[in-house]
Amino acid sequence: MKKTEKIKFKIKPEILNNYVAAINSIKEPMNQLKEQLNKISRPMQEPIQELSKTLNDFIKPFGEASKSVSKSLEPITEQLRSINIMSDTIKNFSNTFPNEQTKIFTDAIKQIMYANNGMLSTRMIEPLNISRQYLSIMENNNTIEKISRGIYLSPSAFEDSYFSFQQKYKKAIFSHMNALYFYGMTEEFPYNYTVTVPQSYHVDTVNKKCNVFYVSDDIYEMGITEVETPNGNKVRVYDKERCICDIIKSKGRMDPEQVKKSIKQYTQSRDKDMAKLSEYSKKMKINAKVMEMISEAYYE
Repeated sequence: MKKTEKIKFKIKPEILNNYVAAINSIKEPMNQLKEQLNKISRPMQEPIQELSKTLNDFIKPFGEASKSVSKSLEPITEQLRSINIMSDTIKNFSNTFPNEQTKIFTDAIKQIMYANNGMLSTRMIEPLNISRQYLSIMENNNTIEKISRGIYLSPSAFEDSYFSFQQKYKKAIFSHMNALYFYGMTEEFPYNYTVTVPQSYHVDTVNKKCNVFYVSDDIYEMGITEVETPNGNKVRVYDKERCICDIIKSKGRMDPEQVKKSIKQYTQSRDKDMAKLSEYSKKMKINAKVMEMISEAYYE
C-alpha cells in the first residue's frame, strides 16, 4: 500500500497482523472454518477464552491425558479469536457508518493485502463476509491486479509465484529438490514446482502445473516447516531430513547426480539431524537405503 493511498477506516496493526497470520495458518476448507466461527460467535464477542474454559473444565477430570488435549485446543482457539476480532472490527465500522460500506470493505482489503506483502486470496476475505464484488470493483479501478483465479496483487508489489501458488493450493507442500532449493542444497533451479499432497487430494490443475507426489496421510505432515521465499513470504516446505528421504525414495524421478550432490551437501552441513533422518526413514520404510546412501556420501 502506497503512502499516498488514503485509508479512512484504519484497522489496528495488531488486529490486522494477527488476522493475516491466523488465516494463513488455517488449512481447513472455508466451509469448515465458517462452521467453527459460527459455533463460537456470540453477541459482543463473548470471548473465546470462555469457550476454552468450558472445554478445559470438561476434559479436566481425565487427568494427564487432558493436558495434551487442552494444549492442542490452544492454537486453533487463538486463530479463531483473531479472525473474530477482525470480523467484529469491520462490523463495528459498518454499524457506525452504514452509508460507507464500499469504502469500509475496500479499505479492509487494501490493509489485509498490505499486511500480507501485497498479495491477497479470496479466502482471506470470506470469513469477514466481504463479497467478491468488491475485488471486482477494485480490479476495474486498477487498485489491484488479478494474477490467477482467486489471487490478487497490489500494483506496488512484486508477484511471489511460490506464495500465490500455495495460497491457491493449500494442501501442496514444496518438497524434494524444490524444497532443497530453498535451503541452498541444490544447483537445480526449480523451473517446475515439485510438491507433495495427500493421496486423497485430487485437483487436476495441480497435476498440470507441477510434479506431484502423492503420499499416505500418516507421513504427509511429517517434517512440515516454513521458509521465506526471496520475496519475504512464508511458504510451507519439508525440512531437510524429510527432503533427503524423499529424493532417495523417489530417485527414479530425480536427476541422479543432483541427488548425490544434495546428499553429500547434507552430510557436510552443521545443522544436520541424523536422529531425525533415521526416524523419518523408518516411518517411510526406507531406513536401510537411506543409511547406505548417507554412508557412501561420507566416504566419497
